[in-house]
Amino acid sequence: MIPRTLFSEEHEMFRSSVRRFVEREVVPYHAAWEEAGQVPREAWLKAGEAGLLCCNVPAEWGGVGAGFLFSAIVIEELARVGASAPSWSLHSDIVAPYLVDFGSDELRRRWLPAMTRGEAIAAVAMTEPSGGSDLRSIRTRAMRKGDRFVLNGQKVFITNGISADLVVVACKTGMEEKAPGISLFLVEADRPGFRRGRKLQKIGCKGQDTAELFLEDVDVPDTNLLGIEGRGFDHLVTELAQERLVQAVRSIAAAEAVLGWTVDYVTDRQAFGRRLSDFQNTQFKIADIKAECVASRVFVDRCLELHLAGLLDATDAAIAKLTTTELLGRVTDQCLQFFGGWGYMTEFPVARAFVDARMARIAAGTSEIMRQIIARSIIPRDRTR
Repeated sequence: MIPRTLFSEEHEMFRSSVRRFVEREVVPYHAAWEEAGQVPREAWLKAGEAGLLCCNVPAEWGGVGAGFLFSAIVIEELARVGASAPSWSLHSDIVAPYLVDFGSDELRRRWLPAMTRGEAIAAVAMTEPSGGSDLRSIRTRAMRKGDRFVLNGQKVFITNGISADLVVVACKTGMEEKAPGISLFLVEADRPGFRRGRKLQKIGCKGQDTAELFLEDVDVPDTNLLGIEGRGFDHLVTELAQERLVQAVRSIAAAEAVLGWTVDYVTDRQAFGRRLSDFQNTQFKIADIKAECVASRVFVDRCLELHLAGLLDATDAAIAKLTTTELLGRVTDQCLQFFGGWGYMTEFPVARAFVDARMARIAAGTSEIMRQIIARSIIPRDRTR
């Protein structure tokens, strides 16, 4: 077994703490959260108290200040037990960095400590009914009026949309110009004109509250602008490598967990007077899955090292996201088959993992977008155009 050399003794102590927390505060309640379609605020507060939120946010802004590897441990430990409901990584590792990197000192002081404690829940609103991957085509707009902006538009598929106290919203600005730019705004959910739509019903990840959001003449001060007006696309690209790495970390950890459950099952299950694990077909398929998981794990760990050094580029992040999420889809499909009819029952974690895995190939950029990014890095552009 290739050892993981990323983690220090301090990291492993934190992992033990997270594992105990997950077993005590997540696993017993996860089914109820999926039934309700939402994780209660009490669980967020407990996660904050245990130091599971905003691990990568600097201590000067109220975060844990421990680094992204600690966030990766939280992601892995939730995936290990098949807990897809708590969207803590979205809050901590996707939304919080926008405030850290592009927010004013006022916004950081106001929101980051509360996010770290679990008192304020965050979401990011990019996708619209007209499309998701092509952010340049978004229709939500923000019109400047003096030192304020007025936002109008609609967002959809917004994780934490029902629970969120604050939302990072992508808008078109400079509408009077020939080529309007994209800008990012922090929008508090209690502002007049901010309205939540339906809690959307999904095939998987049922414990995550996912919603439509509507903005009708939502008035925000220009101090809520994140970064530079019209440069929002560049800001988004800056954060996408980590967002895609989050998906890769979760996907390989989930694939390893599903493999472990399957090995336990086929070792105990009898068919035709033999254990399922005694059949050559079972052994070969399990061996293939193991080999792919090991190779993927080594690559993701290397990507983590590069990310910690600030060297993970868009192409390698896309490769990590593409290969791990596609692998997770294959692993959950094949492993479910070993369980037979029981694999189709949601009381078995492999069934829930199967439907939860489908989202990974869509979130943070579809597999097709990842392939496009990779292709552009290796295929020369047509210089005749």
